[in-house]
Amino acid sequence: MPKRDAAPLGAPCWVDLFTSDPAKIKTFYGQLFGWTAEEAGEEYGGYINFHKDGVAVAGCMRNDGQSGTPDVWSVYLATDDAKATVDAAEANGGQVVVPAMDVMELGTMAVVLDPGQAAIGIWQPGLHKGFGILGETGAPSWFELHTRDYDAAVVFYRTVFKWDTHAVSDAPEFRYTTLGEGDGQLAGIMDASAFLPDGVPAHWSIYFGVDDTDAALARIVELGGSIVQPAEDTPYGRLATAADPTGALFKLVAGS
Repeated sequence: MPKRDAAPLGAPCWVDLFTSDPAKIKTFYGQLFGWTAEEAGEEYGGYINFHKDGVAVAGCMRNDGQSGTPDVWSVYLATDDAKATVDAAEANGGQVVVPAMDVMELGTMAVVLDPGQAAIGIWQPGLHKGFGILGETGAPSWFELHTRDYDAAVVFYRTVFKWDTHAVSDAPEFRYTTLGEGDGQLAGIMDASAFLPDGVPAHWSIYFGVDDTDAALARIVELGGSIVQPAEDTPYGRLATAADPTGALFKLVAGS
């Protein structure tokens, strides 16, 4: 897939990791995905940008433990007006976690909770346009919301982020809606009410592309991570779930 200069409005445009051990994480993802790390500087709170073959793919910030939030990967959706998007989220059953705030000349960010209490980031690009490659090895490849409030979530993302929604399946055992359709699909919403364990909140998952899911899982274990769900063949590729050395979850996809 060619490099991307900007994300369509409403589509995932950036992912970043809230981590308690940035030094360990830089080594882990560097060796797993071939990422290089670039320190943004103290004026950006020690933020780290990861690149794959010189192209931005993800970010990282330190989790100092004060918020009580576990280490976690987050997804950001593109907007052309972060403040208006936050207002729309509030008006449609969402809650504000981080109000719209300028990140110097890079852009404007915010974080809200959707009606199912899943956190979703908002990014209004300035100089920072988001990740520049998508769907390749070592890059973000798919983004998926697992929620107990499926119907409300579909309406929320369609209304607040202007998603062009398409129901892939509405059978009781599998309810799934995508942003876009066919080869233009950019993200999905899954009704996870039947399988999300008690105590596990609704959440967004990030899939990173790999050439070989099983080999990637073996490498993850060698590097101090762990396997959460072993590799499984699906109509969408060979999928797996892993955790990095500090416990942040992410997914793998090969052959999609």
